[in-house]
Amino acid sequence: MFAPRVLASMIGALVAFAIATYLLNGSLVSTAIQTLICAVLLQVGYFIAVLFLVWKEASGRRKLSPGKVSMESTSDDKQSGTVSIGPLNRPGHSNP
Repeated sequence: MFAPRVLASMIGALVAFAIATYLLNGSLVSTAIQTLICAVLLQVGYFIAVLFLVWKEASGRRKLSPGKVSMESTSDDKQSGTVSIGPLNRPGHSNP
């Protein structure tokens, strides 16, 4: 979802909606209110779509990971030259 493309599409859809609503109702006030409601609904839909894409990507990454990565460095890791994540990336606010 490329943001400028989504914004241009949303504006185009709102203009088409506003023209159709004005032709059906003939009232500028009613058209403005209904177009504003439509804009809010489009934004809510876009937000839900982005949340779904983030959730889908996160669940896909969880399925691909072979297991939990060791959070603490052992003496074998230091001797073999591998890099561990370390204690700073642990979840929580009060890490020992």
